[in-house]
Amino acid sequence: MKSFSAISQQLRSGDHKLLARCISMVENESEGWMDLLQSLDVTPVPVIGITGPPGAGKSTLISNLVQHYSKDGKKIAVLAVDPSSPFHHGSLLGDRLRMSLHFSNPGVYIRSVAARGSLGGLTDKAMEITDVMKAADFDLIIIETVGIGQSETEIASLADVTVLVLVPESGDEIQTLKAGVMEIADIYVVNKADHEDAEKFADSVLWMSQMKHNAEWTAPVVKSIATQDSGTKELIENIGAFLSSGAVNSKRTLLFAEKAYRLIARERMKDINKSALAEQLQQKINEKGFNLYKFVKSIVS
Repeated sequence: MKSFSAISQQLRSGDHKLLARCISMVENESEGWMDLLQSLDVTPVPVIGITGPPGAGKSTLISNLVQHYSKDGKKIAVLAVDPSSPFHHGSLLGDRLRMSLHFSNPGVYIRSVAARGSLGGLTDKAMEITDVMKAADFDLIIIETVGIGQSETEIASLADVTVLVLVPESGDEIQTLKAGVMEIADIYVVNKADHEDAEKFADSVLWMSQMKHNAEWTAPVVKSIATQDSGTKELIENIGAFLSSGAVNSKRTLLFAEKAYRLIARERMKDINKSALAEQLQQKINEKGFNLYKFVKSIVS
């Protein structure tokens, strides 16, 4: 691999082979992986998190999103977190199988990674992999979580906008989900809206969303039939509206604070105070050339 100083420029030029090598380097913690992260020129690329129970249709919905965004000329990266094999700890589902319609599209990059036992629906390197993608030439990054239910709340600390996909059959599970993943959604999608009781279920989700107190944003409920590409345009409109709202700006510092805290905790500095960290980040994140990994190094050194 080339010197770290040359990597950012080559990533920005659209070298997806180099991107794949960089992601593998970070995922496997190969020699120099932290130096690589500290050298990245990370740009504020919007990150869309797609989460929800298994069988909700997340992959089909993402495929639809990719198709629509591609038609608009956007370059998209997809990070799909899959269940791990109990034998080799690798991903059980491959990106070619999940997103075969987009595999030959040069404007789309898809990477499947294994959860490797993480209980939050993400791999423990999801944050770092996302930042490597942000250093490339993408306009948008979509992250799909494993789909394990209530504990799947880590996506809220990584995504600018979190989309929770549910189906009418999830009705009996809502109370269980409510204490966890239901609380972190910015947009709800009721997929398979042609099923029985879908309308009633969507009304229940809407009522729950209105109970959340946020003066800047009330989470909408989008009805979708992903297999027919129904509801995708409405979802894209709502994603755009959220990204343009004040809600995403107020979330930004908290996102950086959460990411920085995780990195510092990994260095066994568990006495770091998140509130104090957020105050320091508030002063730093708007400075030219801000690099999260250099910031963390200054804290742990």
